Amino acid sequence: MMREGSVDCVHPGGTHRMAFVEWGDPYNPRIVLCVHGLTRCGRDFDDLARTLAADFRVVCPDVAGRGQSEWLPDPNLYSLPQYGADMLALVAALMPHELHWVGTSMGGLIGMGIASQPATPISKLVLNDVGPVITATSLQRIGQYLGNAPRFDSYEQIEGYVRAVSPGFGSLTDAQWQHLTTHVVHRAADGKFEFLYDPAIAVSYVQALIASGGQDIDLWPLYDMIACPTLLLRGAQSDLLTQETAIAMTQRGPRAQLVEISGVGHAPTLMAEDQINIVRKFLLS
Repeated sequence: MMREGSVDCVHPGGTHRMAFVEWGDPYNPRIVLCVHGLTRCGRDFDDLARTLAADFRVVCPDVAGRGQSEWLPDPNLYSLPQYGADMLALVAALMPHELHWVGTSMGGLIGMGIASQPATPISKLVLNDVGPVITATSLQRIGQYLGNAPRFDSYEQIEGYVRAVSPGFGSLTDAQWQHLTTHVVHRAADGKFEFLYDPAIAVSYVQALIASGGQDIDLWPLYDMIACPTLLLRGAQSDLLTQETAIAMTQRGPRAQLVEISGVGHAPTLMAEDQINIVRKFLLS
């Protein structure tokens, strides 16, 4: 059964509440932390969490500014250092005996940052379609819709928009598309449908895009400091994680175990049974 919770996190000048959902035995000291992508939320992992809950306590937070978590007062705070600090506050509250990390896209980058620290609490790391090279092509694609804050007259219209901007998720059922839409949107007071994320998250993203000068972002020094066992999932048609980078990730740093998911781009949703079993087998090995 799913439970809801929250933890208070610190930012310069105040605090904010980070919401999460969790599955499995609340007293199980073996914890899997599942962290979502840029504009997504923790409910993306419901299917994975249900399966893993037999062996782990599975905790799925909404990163600040997304889902049910509070928005930050300063757009410049929407950055990996703040997200990492928030996650460490959550980890401290959970007090795990064993901590595994499953991170999709941005969630994987946060995990890389924490796993690279000398005294990291992460025992095993799953990187879902993300690595130490973020391609300029994917940065530009995401920038085309991020922060536009579109509003829609009906749920059907906003679900259609989610499908249109997420072709990399691959072939999904209508029920899966509905699930991936329902938890990232809400109906405003005027009856319009809008997304459950702070449009201000685009500020730091655009700054990073400008700083990159239209080039790929290179985080190899961070990746090379990771020592824990690492599983790398790659959508075979991904434009964010190239096959060249993925192969290089198996040869340096933690020497990740690579599994490519056919028929998918950025990023595997971890909703299909075969994808879930790949993650489960790695975490239980």
